[in-house]
Parts: sequence; structure tokens; C-alpha cells
Amino acid sequence: MTGGRDSVCRVWDIRTKAQIYPLTGHDSTVCSVITQAADPQVITGSHDSTVKLWDLAAGKCMATLTHHKKSVRALVMHPFEHSFASSSADNIKKFKLSKDFKPPMGEFLHNMLSQQRTIVNTMAINEDNVLVSGGDNGSLWFWDWKSGYNFQQVQTVVQPGSLESEAGIFAMAFDQTGSRLVTCEADKTIKFWKEDSRATPETHPINFKPPREMRRF
Repeated sequence: MTGGRDSVCRVWDIRTKAQIYPLTGHDSTVCSVITQAADPQVITGSHDSTVKLWDLAAGKCMATLTHHKKSVRALVMHPFEHSFASSSADNIKKFKLSKDFKPPMGEFLHNMLSQQRTIVNTMAINEDNVLVSGGDNGSLWFWDWKSGYNFQQVQTVVQPGSLESEAGIFAMAFDQTGSRLVTCEADKTIKFWKEDSRATPETHPINFKPPREMRRF
């Protein structure tokens, strides 16, 4: 699957390199595409501020999510929960997918509890429920998936000879262990990030009080 500036997500046959069919319905550039085995098999985000869930077999849109007010540039699927997150300049939002494929197909859960205040180009999540978002200004924000709490912020460093404006993070992924993060950045570098093995609750205290509507009793 590929998304393009023609507002279309195209489905391709890898063996023949031929297009199978287009998924049409967006009104602007398709910025992000994610897939999964279960329905909806394809989820797309666009500059038209919408997220669409697709029935791959039928080639039709199953639902359109209109919760964002600005371009949806990145999507990420949770590795084992039936849920995903979408990012825009307004916020990162979390959605739950219906397991029985009945409406509502994409139930809005909550916003992440802080705003990165930049264009978020990419996101990644590991099995420890750590969500990472990479911004156009070189910021890496680490979130707790369950609560939406931002527990750490890191700023990348551009390589010598590059401009400060080339700090943008364009893509990222966790390795198979989930403990190392790989980022692709505007200064033409690929960076590897690892956990701080010396970190403890004492050295990195978290003063977090969940909002009233998110508390569990």
C-alpha cells in the first residue's frame, strides 16, 4: 500500500508490480498508511484532517474519523491491543477498534495529555506500552500508552555541518527487543537510541496525577 499527493491509497501486487485497485475518498494528500491482519486491514491519515478505515477485500471505506482539526501525518498500531493512535499538529489521539467489526469502528478514547507543539511526522510503540513521537523540530517525546502521560522529552542533535533546521525526525521504529529506537532524520543520519540502564524511580521521579475522567477506582 502507498499513499500519495493524488489523495489516493493504492494497493499493489508485489509479484507483478501492478496496481490491484485504488482506495479513494480522501480530499488531500495521504500522509500515512498502516495495515493489520484483522479488519479494518488498512487505515490511512491525510492532509484533509481525517482518518479512514478501509475494507481491503471490498476496496471501500468502512468509517471516517473527523476528530482532528489539522493534517494527520502519522499513525501507529498497538502491537497487541486492538487500538491505534493518530498524530496531528493539534494533538495525538488514541482510538479503539471494534472487535466485532460493528459500529463504531473507531471509538475515540482520549487525547495524549500534553501537546508537542510541532509537526509530528512519525510514531512508534513497543510492547511495554511506550509510545514515541518524532517532531519536525527534532523533538522526541515519550508517552505512556495507557494514560497518555508524557514522561520524557529528548532533543536530537544534528550532525556537524548541518543546519539547526535539519533536525526533523522523519521515521522511526523499535527493534525486536523493544528497548532500542531507530530514527531517520533530516540531517541525513540514522540514529540509535537505547534505554538508560542506570535509570531508577529515584533518579527519574514521575509526579503524575491522572485527570478525573481517566482515574480508575
